Amino acid sequence: MHPAPSVILFTVLSGLGFGVLAVLGLGALPLAGWAAAFAWGLGYALAVGGLGASTFHLGNPQRAWRAFSQWRTSWLSREAWASVAALLVLAPTAMSDVFGWGLPRILGGLGAALAALAVLCTGMIYAQLRTVPRWNHWITPALFLAFAALGGAIVTVRLPWALGLCAILAGLLVAAFQRGDGAFAARGATLGSATGLDRLGAPAVFELPHSGPNYLTREMIFVVGRRHAAKLRVLAVVLACLLPAAILAALPAPVAAVLATAVHLAGAFAARWLFFAEAEHVVGLYYGRR
Repeated sequence: MHPAPSVILFTVLSGLGFGVLAVLGLGALPLAGWAAAFAWGLGYALAVGGLGASTFHLGNPQRAWRAFSQWRTSWLSREAWASVAALLVLAPTAMSDVFGWGLPRILGGLGAALAALAVLCTGMIYAQLRTVPRWNHWITPALFLAFAALGGAIVTVRLPWALGLCAILAGLLVAAFQRGDGAFAARGATLGSATGLDRLGAPAVFELPHSGPNYLTREMIFVVGRRHAAKLRVLAVVLACLLPAAILAALPAPVAAVLATAVHLAGAFAARWLFFAEAEHVVGLYYGRR
């Protein structure tokens, strides 16, 4: 599928933001005053900024509010509700940390759970799609949750958490790459099944069904070179997981937080670009592109 910059920004930044907010909500990084204001402000800025970036991919952004109306059937709608609920529930805990009110941590824990739910819903938006076999697996939401958790641990310099989560995320990325490469073929979809002509034999594409590109060919059909993808895979694992762990273990906290976060974000963007670029939508069969 075509990697849309707005969707990449949305999924990476909102996941990182909710990861930071979850760590702060749980009280794993005790802060007060201006330090708390900065940390909470950063988490909210990343989460809200990422969610805002998602509207740039809509044909009519002014209708984004309608996403809230389909919560019974839509993971996108559930994500919207969970995101807003997390931001609202965490607000009293944030203010308590900043102003020293000493409120009990129960709302912070609930907000952290809602933040994790929001990230899970984001992952399920893609995992539910049977038309994209590479995504249609439990590894997809697990990846989204691991990225959010690791990002939160890196930004807040929770070294033991970060080291363990680096190993988990690296394993999930490798598993996603290996399983995803054979997922489309394993699904068994063909040009014949896509066109309904398989009962007559093995069809072949003579001409495209239209003279110019359309939404499907622009958004759903994208081919990335194997060598290019292989290099990006290595880069994603090294930058998102291995190098941040080494930085956090070797450098003092303030420097490590900034440098490891920057490196991790570079790896996260590379991994998320691949997530979309390598996703083969079955509609490509209709156009003879799979």
